[in-house]
Amino acid sequence: MSFTKGEIFFLIGLFLFGLGIMLLIMQYLFPPFAPVHQTRRWQIESIDTMKYSRDNARADLTDPRFTVDANKQIADIAATGANYVAIDTPYDDEFLPVLDVWVQAARRYGLHIWFRGNFSGWEGWFGYSKIDEQTHISKIKQFISNNADLFRDGDIFSSCPECENGANLKPGDIQGVINHRNFLIQEYNTTKDAFKQINKNVASNYFSMNADIARAVMDKPTTQALDGIVVIDHYVLTPERYIDDIASISTMSGGKIVLGEFGAPIPDIHGNMNDDQQAQWLDRTLQLLSNETELIGVNYWTNKGGSTALWKLDGTPKPAVTVIKQYYQ
Repeated sequence: MSFTKGEIFFLIGLFLFGLGIMLLIMQYLFPPFAPVHQTRRWQIESIDTMKYSRDNARADLTDPRFTVDANKQIADIAATGANYVAIDTPYDDEFLPVLDVWVQAARRYGLHIWFRGNFSGWEGWFGYSKIDEQTHISKIKQFISNNADLFRDGDIFSSCPECENGANLKPGDIQGVINHRNFLIQEYNTTKDAFKQINKNVASNYFSMNADIARAVMDKPTTQALDGIVVIDHYVLTPERYIDDIASISTMSGGKIVLGEFGAPIPDIHGNMNDDQQAQWLDRTLQLLSNETELIGVNYWTNKGGSTALWKLDGTPKPAVTVIKQYYQ
């Protein structure tokens, strides 16, 4: 059978048209996989919202501007390239509506959440009566069970940040240190089991603490029982000091280090800094931290409010925001 030249061109065109339709269907049915992970300097690159998500929690219950403001803050944090946002809203029932707004905002902008709240009774926030260790363990188990929808795989949950504050722990109190170790281990086992019960892959071994407390509490057996993570909320004068402290605590504990809080200026430590000096300090700090192999996560404290803020109260970014973008992106 022979074909004319016109018929041949027609058949070729028909074939190409059909191939194009097939490719469109295949692309619809089997979309290309986007990369799940991008290369990051640290596993956790976070910015904290404590001055608003915790300190304003009660006022936000009746503030009509709250939802818009929370979404704006989260959007700004996401734009830095952060993969986590630290939300510090208390875990009491009273504050669940506030916590939910922050959580929904974080999900909207594609951020994992580092939950860094606590029950108000542990330290006596907002006039709550003090609670003891066993009450805390019981309440935290119930909180996770009752609020499974708050969590997503990949989140971090700190059940008791800077837990030593509510325990009034002193580094030289040997029996107190032993008791505190046992409490943290019991709390971790409880939260780990609670997340397993709700089928959520959430890390709950991030017990942030002052560096001096970490040196006293986080010996190798305790660190091993907490699955090898040591979280320090740490403010120091020079960036170089961070490197020394991270190395020494990692060696002593045998664990990987996370900076649960860091930033500048803290007036009692750094004195006063203008915005450019803050940016220079942050650039030098992040540059040095980038080379520290034992450091797996950083959480800048804080986004707005307080002397270390990255954004001014009106939402204007300081030069430090440009710096943090360079490292988080």
